[in-house]
Amino acid sequence: MSISLILLPVALGAVAKAAVAQSSPAPNVCTVSTRLRDARLLNLALQDTGARTTSAAPDAIDVEWAQMTAQLRRDAEGVWQAHFHGTEDRQRCVDTVLAIDAAYGLRVQAEVLRRVRDQAPAAGMSLVSQTANADRSVTMVLEVRE
Repeated sequence: MSISLILLPVALGAVAKAAVAQSSPAPNVCTVSTRLRDARLLNLALQDTGARTTSAAPDAIDVEWAQMTAQLRRDAEGVWQAHFHGTEDRQRCVDTVLAIDAAYGLRVQAEVLRRVRDQAPAAGMSLVSQTANADRSVTMVLEVRE
């Protein structure tokens, strides 16, 4: 008997808040919210988008890209607010957060794949195959040992 898993590079819960742009009273600032749980994976995802982290704490990350900076702050509900400086272009802010979200989804996917591979033997399974698909999903086939 075998089990097939298809893992999509989507961070659950993140997309729901990612596209909410809010107006800011300050010029050259826009704010976007997103829900990403793992700060370590978020830092890696930020690097994947070309950002350089200038300051990091459990609930606060400051980053910079070429011609734009952002202050990310996590509230009590786990929602990150990204306050962008150096642009008034809301779409650019939303697109940046969506790029972070996509990179985060790929990081989550890689972490899940690693855990499945690591824990399969203890669960009585072995990895038969792993295929990366054109849509960035990954198909794993696990065989249940008898």
